[in-house]
Amino acid sequence: MGTPESDWTLPALRIDADGDWFDGLVAVTHPGVLDNLRSGLRRDAAGYFIQTRVRIPVEVADAPFVVTRIERRGDRLHAHLNDGAEEDVDAATLRIGPGEVPYCAVKAGAFEARLSRAAAFQLLALAEYDAATGRGTLRLGGRAIPLRRPA
Repeated sequence: MGTPESDWTLPALRIDADGDWFDGLVAVTHPGVLDNLRSGLRRDAAGYFIQTRVRIPVEVADAPFVVTRIERRGDRLHAHLNDGAEEDVDAATLRIGPGEVPYCAVKAGAFEARLSRAAAFQLLALAEYDAATGRGTLRLGGRAIPLRRPA
């Protein structure tokens, strides 16, 4: 019989497109475990991982965080994230990805977040739309931030 250490295998951690965590096919739903996983998430050139005594890879389907709500607060954008955090978003990091899905940088620029459908509509409601060009522009604090796909 093997020792407990030799029988241990790395968990198969993944984050789906909705920002939900899984270990294999099992959803991780315990708030404390989720907080621990989210706070330990890192990214480097090799991908996403959690570093304990060993490196545990995390497969990320889209973006590791989801903006569930976004609003204007004065000349700033304020986001509510799926982990319960709230933070101001640098509007210059907004981009439109495949499928017209908006993304922005979160967690002091360490991660990208996908805007949920509700947050995407909230963002679009804040922007001016030019029917002639098909482009939107967000105006914040005297700045005009184009909402378009990167070239």
